[in-house]
Amino acid sequence: MKTETKADVYTRVTDKIIADLEQGVRPWVKPWKAGNIEDRITLPLRHNGVPYRGINVLLLWGETMENGYRSNRWMTFKQALELGGNVRKGERGSLVVYANKIHKTEAGDNGEEIERDIAFMKGYTVFNADQIENLPEGYQVQPDAARPEPLQLIERAEAFFAKTGAIIRRGGNRAYYAPLLDVVQMPSADAFKDAESDAATQAHELTHWTSHPARLDRQLGKRFGDQAYAAEELIAEMGAAFLCAQLGITPEIREDHASYLDHWLTVLKADKRAIFTAASQAQRACDYLFSLQGDAQSEVPA
Repeated sequence: MKTETKADVYTRVTDKIIADLEQGVRPWVKPWKAGNIEDRITLPLRHNGVPYRGINVLLLWGETMENGYRSNRWMTFKQALELGGNVRKGERGSLVVYANKIHKTEAGDNGEEIERDIAFMKGYTVFNADQIENLPEGYQVQPDAARPEPLQLIERAEAFFAKTGAIIRRGGNRAYYAPLLDVVQMPSADAFKDAESDAATQAHELTHWTSHPARLDRQLGKRFGDQAYAAEELIAEMGAAFLCAQLGITPEIREDHASYLDHWLTVLKADKRAIFTAASQAQRACDYLFSLQGDAQSEVPA
């Protein structure tokens, strides 16, 4: 299995996201605007059904859109073989990343033992189930499978939002989170084109809500400087997309955020690790919101 150095991974991933943004496309919303997968709102899954997380979600959503894949299942060449399948000749794999720490014990200058955790990251290649032949039953997409009624999905979302304990008020013509009041302000529901747009906007503002000092205390000034505000909006967009995927909601593309594209490009071009930081913070916010549910719904795969 071919791997890449940590620096190569940062560069390759960031260059891919930059290329999308320069085309005016936000990869965290692309999967819901693509013809044949428009009605299939899912997180990408590993061969064993465990969802990918963070930056890998963005990478595989982007690959799904670019290549028109209908399946959300991904696996390595070896994993396909172990399942009795085979990658079709000429198929190109997709990059995902793996990050972890190695615990080492070293001798200090005075002979004492020093414990250290060394972080590492590597990239490796996976293939979509659509690129693989002879997989067992259950790995193939069932295009005619019945979808849950939209109203049921929205009811679940409203229950999810209520369990966070956030104060959500209705009125006016703007959606925003007010940090000093610690309140999410939403327009009346009839201000939105449909119920899913309303729910997706709540997901965005609740991602901002997680930044409060009493919750995740997300302070971005030291990391992003004068681009901290744009970085927070980037985190909220991705956090809402991750949350929507898990709740089965079609996210709203916030056209009022188009002005942030140039700011995001500036941040990403100056710092190859910025998109990793933003995706990590977005995933952390999503996990936090699930942790407030107090039932099986709060279990988020590692």
